[in-house]
Amino acid sequence: MQKCWAHKVPIGLRVATRSPRPLAAALVFRRGLQDVSISRTGKPIIRIQGGRSSLGGMPAQWPLQDYVDQHQDIPQQSSELQEYDLRNTASLEESVRHSDVVYNLVGRDYPTKNFDLEDVHVEGAERIAEAVAKYDVDRFIHVSSYNANKNSPSEFFRTKARGEEVVRNIFPETTIVRPAPLFGFEDRLLHKLAGVTNLFTSNHMQERFWPVHVVDVGTALSLLLEDDNTASETFELYGPTNYSMAEIAELVDKEIYKKPRHLNIPKPLLKSVAKYLNRFLWWKTTSADEVEREYLDQEIDPKAKTLEDLGIVPAELKNYTFHYLQGYRSSAFYDLPPATEREKREEKKYLHVIDDQ
Repeated sequence: MQKCWAHKVPIGLRVATRSPRPLAAALVFRRGLQDVSISRTGKPIIRIQGGRSSLGGMPAQWPLQDYVDQHQDIPQQSSELQEYDLRNTASLEESVRHSDVVYNLVGRDYPTKNFDLEDVHVEGAERIAEAVAKYDVDRFIHVSSYNANKNSPSEFFRTKARGEEVVRNIFPETTIVRPAPLFGFEDRLLHKLAGVTNLFTSNHMQERFWPVHVVDVGTALSLLLEDDNTASETFELYGPTNYSMAEIAELVDKEIYKKPRHLNIPKPLLKSVAKYLNRFLWWKTTSADEVEREYLDQEIDPKAKTLEDLGIVPAELKNYTFHYLQGYRSSAFYDLPPATEREKREEKKYLHVIDDQ
């Protein structure tokens, strides 16, 4: 059975956030290969990361902890981790019964033998919302996804939309948050493109979206906590620039001084391969639905509120590629400046030549 964890501050401000990671993963940060680098002098460097970019992991706790730090009447020792099971109603109720605010961060990117997307995004969300309504929790913030649409060809987007509908029917004051694809430490965007295992793609990486910085999303979740006027509202959280996946891959390649090979496979064939890979391999690869999503551009709901409505200026992805990807460089290039700095220098050089002429 899948187990999740609740983070609660039961005195003064009661908050519950969800994480699909077990306690050991929440308390011990694992280091990936990208975190260890060798400089040109041969000295190993371990990058110390400030948190995760998966919202189901740690970042939502950054702004919540900041809130606790700023309100000294909230005892620090009141923070605790609590285990619950998504299919166990009693454990869900125990997790939220002493809370003033509940964040639902439970999500599944692909189906497994224990949980399919309907189990997590619809039935799981329904159980959590029912527990929230039963104990009359003041605020419920439900994290959904960009492109949530009941008529989408993607099961992921369809179940996300049905989950939104279910929680709003049960708890009308629910605040719905739809983040765009996230970039940051341990993301599934920049690191996926830089990784050596990212071989197969479809649609020639032409899907377009507005990637958003995980810190901006975490800050937004913090502000929603403090502003009761955001109850019953829907927020689309996305970055300032629309990219294709191919354009982001080009930025990644420039930053890491490598050009990973991406083999484009026709959609029907890749979906079939992904289906069996996901069934027989015990590690994450891809799924048929993820292939389907490669053909769907991000659509923005014009009625939804945005980061700007919360006073947040969204960060630009190209300004952070060096920060998150330096560890993928070889020792020969590790100490060189960010790609954006090199481009600025080259542009100045070019303009200087023109002026001389």
